[in-house]
Amino acid sequence: MLVNNRCSINSKTLIKFLPIILALCIQLPLFAQSKVLTYDSSFHNSYYDQKVSLFRLLPVTEGSIIFVGNSITDIGEWSEMWQNIKVKNRGISSDITFGVLDRLDEIIRSKPSKAFLMIGINDIARGIPDKTIIRNISRILEQLQEESPEITVFVQSILPTNSAFTEYINHQNKGQHIKTINSALEELVPQYGAVYVDLHAIFVDEKGNLDKQYTNDGLHLNGAGYLHWKAFLENKNFCCD
Repeated sequence: MLVNNRCSINSKTLIKFLPIILALCIQLPLFAQSKVLTYDSSFHNSYYDQKVSLFRLLPVTEGSIIFVGNSITDIGEWSEMWQNIKVKNRGISSDITFGVLDRLDEIIRSKPSKAFLMIGINDIARGIPDKTIIRNISRILEQLQEESPEITVFVQSILPTNSAFTEYINHQNKGQHIKTINSALEELVPQYGAVYVDLHAIFVDEKGNLDKQYTNDGLHLNGAGYLHWKAFLENKNFCCD
């Protein structure tokens, strides 16, 4: 009888708390779902993989100077602009900070004397949080410092965009994100022995947008923009003898 009474008490208790248990069962999946990433951090696509596969097969040229980044870097004809075959392009259109981290070993393997990095605007366009972008760039700098301390690293600020153009609407009206990340980088970069390069300041107009004389789509640079970029680095003696 004692066993039956206990079973009876346990059954009544179970029935009493059943609504609470059911509510928890419903809420737990929702809670777990809320913790799922809400942004796209993928970077592998046919173009990315094509470029990286080629980079990994190219011969190592010690003392080279490399420009690393997304399409803004990819479009630049760097060796021709500098008239220097040691200046190499490691830009990949649409790349993000996660993509640079994944291919950083190739950059280190190439043993450059200098590396110029500009990355982050595509991350912002995808809604990747500012703190994640900053953390990823910090990880890039940390790995470079640990594995190739002989490389002089230049971290270039994220450029402004111009919402008067509508071709890249996901990249527009992100001025506060750009400002937040650039401000963080200006403080963070020297901690890794790297140099912060404020390109934002030389491309922004009086309204805080990418100056129209340097772009034809509000995101990328035109020829005048690349020569403006080159002249700034040259005047600062950052590149590229």
